[in-house]
Amino acid sequence: MEEVRSFLRKQADGDLLPWKHHVFASNHFGLTMGQVEKLALESDLLPSRYQRNRKTISVKEQLRLFQTHVAVIGCGGLGCYIIEEMTRLGIGHITAVDPDIFEEHNLNRQLYATPSMLGQPKVEAARKRVEEINPAVTLLPLKCAFGKVNGYDILKNVHIAVDALDSIPVRLELSDVSSEMNIPMVHGAIGGWYGQIATQFPGEDTLRKIYNRSANGTGVEKGLGNPSFTPAVIASLQVAEVCKIIIGQGTNLARRKLHINLLDMEFIEIQY
Repeated sequence: MEEVRSFLRKQADGDLLPWKHHVFASNHFGLTMGQVEKLALESDLLPSRYQRNRKTISVKEQLRLFQTHVAVIGCGGLGCYIIEEMTRLGIGHITAVDPDIFEEHNLNRQLYATPSMLGQPKVEAARKRVEEINPAVTLLPLKCAFGKVNGYDILKNVHIAVDALDSIPVRLELSDVSSEMNIPMVHGAIGGWYGQIATQFPGEDTLRKIYNRSANGTGVEKGLGNPSFTPAVIASLQVAEVCKIIIGQGTNLARRKLHINLLDMEFIEIQY
């Protein structure tokens, strides 16, 4: 691979690798876009698409993002935005899990829902979108429902799990499986003008505490519905939590929940 590294260094503009040379290296050396990105980052070269990250995220941290595998459980209102933002951020490996197809009521808020996609699997729409916007990222689409039976296989080799579900019992199963597999989990839930996020690390039982009175119920979104902006806000906060876990910066929402009221623009922190 030294020949490839040498080529990339010669084509770089300072420490930035322009997209056209990224693509040429992939075609010329018979490598995937992801393999070229890894070699570039390991050589302290930053693919130019990430140059607006560099004041916030170093090249070494960008490599860490690329080497991370995140599972997004649910590809609806939250999940589509989460996948979109993680792909643009440069998280290299994503597993997307959802059994559903797009229906007309998804069109008001789900990023990958379009009239032409009605009836199509949500995970396949996510896969196509990722290939379109950042071919260096690998997305594995799993058209299935998450549960304790298959959860251990789904989260195998995953570093972080992201909860984008709308079922309390299933998200508690995700919480349990994540803890047993020593995987951090970033929780998000939405309903109407409201949302919440929390980060649960192995050994913690934050989700059980949050839902201790409604473990068998459905999420409030079933009753309140969701406008377009609520999932975008909560998903962005979840991706920020994922990013902080990976690069080891900032303060996470461990053992606490952030409740967001967009109607009155109130953010309330609750300790657990």
